[in-house]
Amino acid sequence: MDNWHQQVLQWSGAAASAAWGIPSVVLLVGTGLFLTLRLGFIQVRAFRHAWGLLSGRYDRPEDPGEISHAQALSTALAATIGTGNIAGVATAIALGGPGAVFWMWLTALVGMASKFTSCTLAVRFRVLDAEGRVCGGPMHTLKYGLKMPKTGALFAVFALIASFGIGNMVQANSVVDGLSFLAPDIRAQAGLRLLLGLALAAAVALVIIGGIRSIAATAARIVPFMALAYCLAAGIILLLNLELIPGAFATIFNYALNPAAAGGGAIGAAMQYGVARGVFSNEAGLGSAPIAHAAAATGEPVREGLVAMLGPFIDTIVICTMTALVIVVTGVWGADRPAELQGAALSAHAFSQTLGQAGAWVVSAGLVFFAYTTIIAWSYYGDRCAEFLFGPGAVTPYRIVYILLVVVGAVIPLPLVWNLADIANILMAAPNLLSLLLLSGLVKQLTESYLAGHRG
Repeated sequence: MDNWHQQVLQWSGAAASAAWGIPSVVLLVGTGLFLTLRLGFIQVRAFRHAWGLLSGRYDRPEDPGEISHAQALSTALAATIGTGNIAGVATAIALGGPGAVFWMWLTALVGMASKFTSCTLAVRFRVLDAEGRVCGGPMHTLKYGLKMPKTGALFAVFALIASFGIGNMVQANSVVDGLSFLAPDIRAQAGLRLLLGLALAAAVALVIIGGIRSIAATAARIVPFMALAYCLAAGIILLLNLELIPGAFATIFNYALNPAAAGGGAIGAAMQYGVARGVFSNEAGLGSAPIAHAAAATGEPVREGLVAMLGPFIDTIVICTMTALVIVVTGVWGADRPAELQGAALSAHAFSQTLGQAGAWVVSAGLVFFAYTTIIAWSYYGDRCAEFLFGPGAVTPYRIVYILLVVVGAVIPLPLVWNLADIANILMAAPNLLSLLLLSGLVKQLTESYLAGHRG
C-alpha cells in the first residue's frame, strides 16, 4: 500500500508540474495581455474610478444583488489572500530567486484585465435560483453567454474539486501547521491537530450555513483588519531597513532580466515560479472570484468588473510585495539558506530577523486568519457549483461534506491533495479563459458604453 501511495504521489506531482508548465504560463499571461490591449489598458485608465466604486459612492439600494461592492471584493480577497501571500511568495523566491517577484508583478498587472473581464461577464450572465438568490460565475457565462452548457459543467466540476482541496483541506492544514508550536511533542501534536480541526470546522460551519451574506459580512470584518496588521508589521521592518529597499528592487529586476546575474536557466525558473505563484495568489484567470462578484448589488456589470480588478492589485502588488521585500532586504533567501527554510517557514524567519519572536507570531497569525477566510469563501464557490450541477438540493449536503473535510485536512499530510488541487486549478482555468477570449468583444462594448455615459 505504501508503494502504491508513493507511486500515486509521484504521478500526481509530475502531472501537477506539467499542468503548471510553460504552456499554461503562456496561456494565462497571454490571455491577460490580450485583454489588456483589447480593452485599452482598462486597469490603468479606470483605476481611480474603481476605488470610487469601492467606497460605495455609486451604490444604489434598488440595484439587484445580495452584497455590496466592498463585501464582494472582501469575499474574493478572502479566498485569495492566504497561503499564497505568505508561503507562495517565499516558495517562489526560494525556488526561482528574487527575479520571481518581477514575474508575479507582471502576472498581477495583466491579471487585472482578466479579473475585470471575468467578473463583468459573471454579473452580465448571472441568474436567480429557486429561492431568489443570485447565481453567477464562469459556468453561467459559458452556459448562457456562449451556449456551451457542457463546458460550463466541466468548469463547475473542476471548481468543486478545487474547493475541497485548495479551498479547504490545504488551508485547514496550514492553520494547524501555523499553531503546531503549541504542542511539545509529536503525540501531543496529533491530539492538537484533531482539536484544532474540530474547532475550525465549528467556526466554519457557523459562518457558511448563513450563505453569501454571512460569508461576506465575516470576510469584510476579518480581511481588511488582518491585511492591515500584516502589512503594518512588514512596513515596520522595511522602515527599519529603509536604506536597503532600493537595493532590494535592483536585485529583483537584476535576477529577473539579467542572465549574467541570474545564471544558467535561472531566468526561466524565475518566470515559471513567479507566474505560477502569482496566479495561485490572486487567482486571476482561474475563474473562482467571479462567483463571489456575481452576487454584488449592481445594475452595471462593468462596475463590478472594475471593483474586482482591484483584487490582484491589493493581493499581489501590495501584500505579496511586502512579503517579498522583507525576505530580500533581510537577506535570508540566499544560497546559504537551510533547505528546510521554504514557504511559510522562510517568511517567518525573515520577519523574525527584525522583530524577533513577534515576527514569527505575525506570520503564524496571518496564516491562521487568512486560511480561515479562504475556507469560508471557497465554500461559497463550491456550493454555487454544486447547485449548478445538481440543483438546489445539493447545497446542504455539499456544506456538510465541506465542514467534515476541514477536520480531515487538519489531521492528515497533504502532498497528494496539493497535487490534485493544482491540477484542478489549471483545469478550471481552461474553460474560463475560453469564455474571456470569445466574449472579449462584448466586454469591450459594455466597457466603452459605461465609461462614456455612466461614470459618476
